[in-house]
Amino acid sequence: MNRWTIRAVPFSVLLTAMLLSPRASFGQSPESSDQTYSSSIVAIAKRAARDFSPDGNLSKQVWKRAKWVEFEHDLSGKSNHPNAATHVSAVWTDQSVYFAFWCRYDWLNVYEGEDIAKERWELWNRDVAEVFLNPQPERISHYYEFEVAPNNQWIDLEIEKKNDPFNDASWNSGFEHATRIDSTNHVWTAEIRIPLSAIKAKSIHPGMTWRVNFFRAAGQGGDEQRMFLAWSTIPTGQTFHVPSRFGILRFTK
Repeated sequence: MNRWTIRAVPFSVLLTAMLLSPRASFGQSPESSDQTYSSSIVAIAKRAARDFSPDGNLSKQVWKRAKWVEFEHDLSGKSNHPNAATHVSAVWTDQSVYFAFWCRYDWLNVYEGEDIAKERWELWNRDVAEVFLNPQPERISHYYEFEVAPNNQWIDLEIEKKNDPFNDASWNSGFEHATRIDSTNHVWTAEIRIPLSAIKAKSIHPGMTWRVNFFRAAGQGGDEQRMFLAWSTIPTGQTFHVPSRFGILRFTK
């Protein structure tokens, strides 16, 4: 992130510049656009009987019958962090696609005392669960990013790696999200509902495949101390934004 001198720049200009500035944090910097996918890892999204409003409660029947994937390895796949073990699942309806996260933690690192109704720029600098979703896999450099923090702060971004800046912070999907924190068992959970219309997906049918990756950022301190986990590993281990490493999201009945 570029440094800005507040006294020399009006706040409105400063805010706009911050929103449009490329990310410099670990795991959030762009790499050159990739041409082909190199990950074959698969997550299954089952059809849900009906739409529902997220409340962070994963004991619902829809999640009991869903397929789950698990990961506790870091971005590169070279080290494991069982204290940040993560489970993720997906379901779909004719109107929406849903994701659920189950996240183990040692301690929580969130922005305190802020309005969680407002989109939080640089949310990735605290604990988050993230979905990078590409419903048009043939367009490899274009995808959508959804982040939710344990306290339900959020951000959504439209990404086009061929652009500069590559992340459009003005985009708003209207996605719904809710979280719960189980401090006794050191687990936080999240549910996310994404309208198909927001991501230009006309419909879903069994057998269809999209591309997706799931991430966690967790822990206190600077980037060198925090944990950055990925479902589909990225061997270079420097950024989440490597769409060629997105796994497969397969829709079933």
